[in-house]
Amino acid sequence: MKKNFAYGLFALLIAVASCSFTNKTFENDDKDKLLIDLITYVLSKGHYEPKDIDDDFSVNVFEDFIDVIDPTKRYFLESDIKEFEQQKFQIDDQIKNTDITFFNVVHDRLVQRMTDAQAIYQEVLEQPFDYSKEETIDIAYDKMSFATSRDELKERWRQQLKYATLNTYDSKISHAYEDGETAKAHGHAENEKAMSVEEAESSSRESTRKTLAEFFDFVDDLERKDWFVQYINTIVDEFDPHTYYFAPDDKDKFDASMSGKFEGIGARLQKKPEGAKITDIISGGPVWRDSRLEVGDLIMKVGQDGEEPVDIVGMRLDDAIKMIKGPEGTVVDLTVRKIDGSQEVISLTRDVVELEESFAKSANIKKENQKFGLIHLPKFYVDFDDYSERNAATDVAKEVERLKQEGVEGLILDLRDNGGGSLKTVVEMGGLFIKDGPIVQVQSSGKDKDVYDDKDERIQWDGPLVILVNELSASASEILAAAMQDYKRAVVIGSKQTFGKGTVQNVIDLNNIVRSNENGDLGALKLTTQKFYRINGGSTQLEGVKSDVVVPDKYSYIDIGERDQSNPLKWDKITPAEYDFWDGYIDYDQTIANSTKRMAANPQIKLIEENAQWIKSQQDETVISLNYEAYKSEKEKDNKKSDYFKKMNDYDSKLTFESLKYEQELFTQDSVLREKRNRWHKNLAKDVYVEEAVNVLQDLKINNIKNGKLASVKG
Repeated sequence: MKKNFAYGLFALLIAVASCSFTNKTFENDDKDKLLIDLITYVLSKGHYEPKDIDDDFSVNVFEDFIDVIDPTKRYFLESDIKEFEQQKFQIDDQIKNTDITFFNVVHDRLVQRMTDAQAIYQEVLEQPFDYSKEETIDIAYDKMSFATSRDELKERWRQQLKYATLNTYDSKISHAYEDGETAKAHGHAENEKAMSVEEAESSSRESTRKTLAEFFDFVDDLERKDWFVQYINTIVDEFDPHTYYFAPDDKDKFDASMSGKFEGIGARLQKKPEGAKITDIISGGPVWRDSRLEVGDLIMKVGQDGEEPVDIVGMRLDDAIKMIKGPEGTVVDLTVRKIDGSQEVISLTRDVVELEESFAKSANIKKENQKFGLIHLPKFYVDFDDYSERNAATDVAKEVERLKQEGVEGLILDLRDNGGGSLKTVVEMGGLFIKDGPIVQVQSSGKDKDVYDDKDERIQWDGPLVILVNELSASASEILAAAMQDYKRAVVIGSKQTFGKGTVQNVIDLNNIVRSNENGDLGALKLTTQKFYRINGGSTQLEGVKSDVVVPDKYSYIDIGERDQSNPLKWDKITPAEYDFWDGYIDYDQTIANSTKRMAANPQIKLIEENAQWIKSQQDETVISLNYEAYKSEKEKDNKKSDYFKKMNDYDSKLTFESLKYEQELFTQDSVLREKRNRWHKNLAKDVYVEEAVNVLQDLKINNIKNGKLASVKG
C-alpha cells in the first residue's frame, strides 16, 4: 500500500477543536498503552467513517508497519517476517486490549537487524565495484520479497550501494584522466596529477561509506518512542490519509505551519522508498523563489553547504526533514532525481517564507485593444486569531475592485497549485461572483447536511470569469471551482481532474481528554470529521473537479492527488442544494467547445502532452543498469530528451502583462517588489493556459442577466 507520512500535508480545511467526548476515564501508567487507548477511542467516536478494528484491519496494520520501517527490504529476513506473521491476525485484539506485543517484537528485531546492516555495508564497501559488469537493479521495492539469508541480504546491499555510488562515480570519472596525454587533450596541464579510474572508484566508494556512517548515526540516535509514533500512525493511517497523530514536538511544528511561519526550504515532502518526494511548494519560500525544483521531484541525498551528502533512502521522513531544515541563511545541497528522470544537485539558501508572496496578487493583461485581469491566489488564507485582520476573501475582493477601476473586460482566477485553506473564505469569495445562494454542502457523520450560503445579494464581478486549476488544486480550491462550475458562472480550464480532497479535519488535543495525566504531553490527533459536497450533490472526494476544458500538463499521467494516498475515503453523493444557474452568458457551451478545439490544435499543448507521456514512461522504468557505459548512455539520452522539452519555456503568448497602478507606485520605493513582479509577468507571458483563458474570456459574450431566464435546480 502507498504510505504518506509527510509532516504538513497539502493545506487542509482545518478546524482546531477542544474536545470532550465523554466522561470515560483513561488510567494507565504506561504512556504507550495510554496513547493506544486514547487514540482508538477518539477515532471510534470522532472519525467521519470509523473502521472496524478486525482481522482485515490487523492484516493491513501488519503489512503497512513493516513497509514503513523497512521499505527497501534491506533489514529484515524472510524468517523474521514469518515469525512476525504469528501475530498477523492478533493486532486488532492487541489494540483493543492496549497490548503492544507486536510493536515490541518488531522493534526489538529491527534494532538487531540495523546493527547487522552496519556490519554488512562495511563489508560490501571493502571491495571495489566493477562497473564494466553487465548487471541491473530493480528499484520496485514493493514487488520484492525479503532476503532468505544473510548472503542474499548482503548481495542486495551490494547492488543498492553500487547504485547509490554510481552517480558519484560518474561525476568523478568525468574528470579522471589515466595519463598526461588524456589530460592534455582535455585542456589540463601535462604535469597536473590526474585521478585514475581506480582512484575515482575508490573515492566514490569512500563517499558512500561516509554517507552511510552519517545515516546510521541518525538511526542510532532514534529512541524507542520515535518508532512507536510510526506504529501509532500506521494504525491511524488505516482510517484515511489525512488522519495523523502528532507527537508533542510535531504538534508544535504543525501549529507553526498553520500560522504561516514556515522555515527551511518551503516545501512539503512525502516518504517514498527512494527518498523524499516534493508534494507541495509554498509560495514565497526558497524553493518557490529558486524555481528549479517542482512537485514530483525526489530528494535522494542531503548535504550541508558543500559537505559530503547523506543518502536519505530508507531514512524516516522526520529525520530527512531535520537534515533539510536549518538556520536561516545556511545552505543545503539536495541531490535530486527530477520528475523527468534526470539528476542534479540543487543548492538552496534556507530562509523563511515571504508571507506577501502567499497572498493574492493581480495583473493586467493587454491583448490588442482589450484589457483583462488575472488574480493569482496561492491559498485560502486567514488569520484565525482575527478574521478581519487579513483573509483571502477580502483580499480578492480588493483586487477585483482595483481591476474593475482599471477597466478590465474579463477576469481569470488562478487556483493552480492552491492547496486549500479556510472554508469561510471560500463561501465569501464565491459570493463575489453570484447574487446569492449555496456555495458548499457539509456532511457530518450521522447528522443532517449543512448548506453554506452566500447571503449577500451584491455581485462584485458580473463579467466573464475563467478559473484555472490543475492536479494540485485541492480542498477549498475545489469547492470554489465546483460551485462556479455548477452555477455555470465560470469556465474551468485545467487538468482532467483536480486533487480530489473532499474531507474536513479537526485537531484534537489529547491532553484535554485525560483528566489527570502524569505521563507528560500526549500530543494531538488530526482526524477527518466531515466531508464536503458540491451544490449539485456530488462529492469532490477522489474525483475532484473535472475541467470544462481539459488540457494536459506534466502531471497528467502520473500518480498524484488523493487517489495516490493511502486508504482514501470513497466518492459518493447526497441530495443537491437549491440553486439557480447563472444566465449571463450567450453560447456558454459553444465557448467551451471552441476552446477545446483550439487547445487540441495548439503545438505547445501537443509538446506538453508529449512531455507528460515521457515523464510517465520514465517513472515506470524501475530496472536500472549498473554497467557504467550503459548508465552513461542512458543518462545522455535522458538529458538530450530533457533539453528537447526545455523549448516549452520559449513559448510566447504575445500577451502583455502589467502591474496595477497602485503597485506601480510602490515600485519607486521597492525595487525588490518590481523585480518579483517582472519575473512573474515574464512567466505569465509563456503560459499557454493563461493565453487560452484570455481567448475564452473574449468568447464569453455578456447578456443582461435581468432579461434572461433563471433555470432552477431544486434539492
